Amino acid sequence: MMAGLESYERVYRDLTVKKYMVAGCGLATLIAETLLVHPLIVLRRQCQVNPGLNKYHIIPITLVPVVVRLHQTQGINTLWKGIGSVLLVKGMLLAIEDFLSKITPWPKEITCNSSLKAFGQHLLLKCASIGLVTPFYSASLVETVQSEIASESPGILDVFRDGAIRLVEVSNKGRLIPIYALLPPTIAYEVSKYLFTLAVQGVTSRIMHIRHKHSQEIRGAYSRDLLSEAIAQDIELQSSLISTFMAEALFYPWETVIHRLHLQGTRTIIDNLDTGRSVTPLLTGYSGATDCYSTIISTEGPFGLYKGFGALVMEFTINVIIVKVIKWFMTELRAVLRSKPKPTRDPPNWYYNEI
Repeated sequence: MMAGLESYERVYRDLTVKKYMVAGCGLATLIAETLLVHPLIVLRRQCQVNPGLNKYHIIPITLVPVVVRLHQTQGINTLWKGIGSVLLVKGMLLAIEDFLSKITPWPKEITCNSSLKAFGQHLLLKCASIGLVTPFYSASLVETVQSEIASESPGILDVFRDGAIRLVEVSNKGRLIPIYALLPPTIAYEVSKYLFTLAVQGVTSRIMHIRHKHSQEIRGAYSRDLLSEAIAQDIELQSSLISTFMAEALFYPWETVIHRLHLQGTRTIIDNLDTGRSVTPLLTGYSGATDCYSTIISTEGPFGLYKGFGALVMEFTINVIIVKVIKWFMTELRAVLRSKPKPTRDPPNWYYNEI
């Protein structure tokens, strides 16, 4: 009985260590992705919004010489521009969602068992949150693509000022598109991508669970329920990576249109990623999302909607590498911290003497 109790304690300790390992893996992955992937987001957006770009950078290898030249002319810090505003906007979105979920009956999270009404209310929460953040997202987009050669570096809180200014500008000034005109396509884009991500994640997660169960059946044994929780978390992480990349790839043309509309009329000067040594102004005159799409197709070709796609491929590759490295590190750490079975002690001699 004592041996069984000690075995249960070892299993419980292993489970606790594994839970902390998964949580640490998620946190470390988030930090690493923020620092390592942001330069690729900058390159990707600069390619998307430049209608005069001759090199479309559909494959990652074409971006390598451009990055080298940018480093030579502006320094490596230029690839991390706007990272502060990007983090602030993400934090603002989460805070607004949390606040709205507390003052309204709209749920912040849904499950497969949620009712249709709860699902609709959840979508309303998403629409309202995205709409409130859109002016600040627009200001953050400018900071991530604006060349540091032709402009001063923005302050960490300038995104709030610029977003507020963009919010109160309700009339057309030159080619600048008012925020109220940008809200419908932006909200539709974000919500559609969110729904697609949920659907793909659910399907891929289900497939992975079935494959795991099938592999256990082949071995002739099932894992204990306590241990399967960590495996489920690992499956969710993998399905999240797959669904995110598929959503980004499918909605990439739509994102290109949205970004161009947000930057039109902002007098933004970006790096010329044909050479990596010069800058170019953004001069467009789209009347709306439909006009932007048709103009890109007619003047730049269908691949014009996929400018900078190579940076997205590099993003996903780095994300996969980060997850693999951190999981390996956490696994090795778990092996070191795993508790060893306590040696059983022989009963004292006085016990036998009394017998």
